[in-house]
Amino acid sequence: MRRKQRREAAQATAQTTAPAAPVRPGGPPVRPTTETPGGPGGGGTALAERPAPAPADGTTDGTTGGTAAPTSDGGRLAGVRRWWPLLLLRAAHPRQALLTAAALGAGALLLGRATQEAAVVAATVLVGQVVAGWHHDLVDRDRDRRHHAGRKPLTVPDLDPGTVWFSIACGVLLVVPLAISTGVVAGLTYLAALLVTLLGNLVLRGGVLSWVPWAVSFGLYPAYLTYGGWGGDHLGSPPSVLVTVLAALLGVAVHLARSAPGLVVDHEEGWRTLPVRVALRIGASRVLLVGGLLALALAAALVVLGLGDGFTA
Repeated sequence: MRRKQRREAAQATAQTTAPAAPVRPGGPPVRPTTETPGGPGGGGTALAERPAPAPADGTTDGTTGGTAAPTSDGGRLAGVRRWWPLLLLRAAHPRQALLTAAALGAGALLLGRATQEAAVVAATVLVGQVVAGWHHDLVDRDRDRRHHAGRKPLTVPDLDPGTVWFSIACGVLLVVPLAISTGVVAGLTYLAALLVTLLGNLVLRGGVLSWVPWAVSFGLYPAYLTYGGWGGDHLGSPPSVLVTVLAALLGVAVHLARSAPGLVVDHEEGWRTLPVRVALRIGASRVLLVGGLLALALAAALVVLGLGDGFTA
């Protein structure tokens, strides 16, 4: 009887003196082990935490505060976005280029030009706009680094400026014969409009005369359409003064609308462009609305004049 009592007392003492299981912060208790570092017979007893199994999807279990590892699909998508041909396409401002090319191609059809002539007009304007877009981003490269680092194509190392300059040279070699193919006068008129656009990227952009390159280049577009002729055989005729003025005003309206997203940056840079001055009076959020509505009204007026044979003098 006494032996049984002594055995029960020894068991109770061992249970009360057993070490408590360590608790991992934010997780379940860790069971101690009695395995030695060297295996059985290693000469000692050590307490070691058994690491929790890693989740199969590569994410954390929420107990250690780590971040999830990127998935393979996300890595492939990021690689595609850094592919230099895609970056080069983004730097060309493709939406503006396509819209302007489609508008002038439709204008050529409106004036009774043949389908192949209108296609050449659209192709010419598309290449010219792409060249202007690349040149614009090259000129703004340092400014974009300060305000749009990593979001503009030329602010990331995957697109080399030399590649863009080479692309501009190829574009110029392509746009010149395209422009001349519908008439020497018409071709030179369009090339003059493109030259004004490129000069506008360099000068007058930050001052009160920021609208001048837009007005001049758009004001030359009607002459490019009216003087054009397939193969250069048709000399055409000059556009009316009213059409030229309306086209120039359309360029100013497009300038207002296109500048709206960057007005805050322009103001921080100390620019005093026409859109910035208008925004200081009516608010930046209304500049896009005013420019867009004005552009639509002027474009509609030009379409009416083209339908009514009021395009030429």
